[in-house]
Amino acid sequence: MTGAEISDLHRSCGNYTAIVDEIVRMEKKVFPKHESLATTFHQALAKNNSGLIFAQLDGEVAGYVMYCWPSSLSGAVTKLAVKEKYRRRGYGEKLLKAAIEKCRTRNIHRISLHVDPTRNPALNLYKKLGFRIDSLIEQYYSHDRDAYRMCLDFDVAA
Repeated sequence: MTGAEISDLHRSCGNYTAIVDEIVRMEKKVFPKHESLATTFHQALAKNNSGLIFAQLDGEVAGYVMYCWPSSLSGAVTKLAVKEKYRRRGYGEKLLKAAIEKCRTRNIHRISLHVDPTRNPALNLYKKLGFRIDSLIEQYYSHDRDAYRMCLDFDVAA
């Protein structure tokens, strides 16, 4: 992976609207309608306890990760998406690592996320970065789609 710029999304970005519009289009394409935040994306971004990091390559958004910290001790990765043409090139890993580091700087003890058990590339990435399966949540996505809740615990004694 070369040439990709990893950035936090801020309203002060000169091209904020164009980036958000591109991410919303990606959200609609990557996630089924009932899992997509496309219609509430602006509200999700406006929350004080959330962040979005995106990868941009030659002016195009290649992927993004949304994360939040619902409490002072826990964080969550709420979305991770990479455009199909940029997959298997390290962008998802780089984005996830950036979100993990943002959570570390907030002294969060645990990050959780949910993933479809059939999405092996995503599962492998999460395991590679230290996430472990915490539990199976039946019917998380829909009546016929479950999810694993995965967690990454930080060593807070250090």
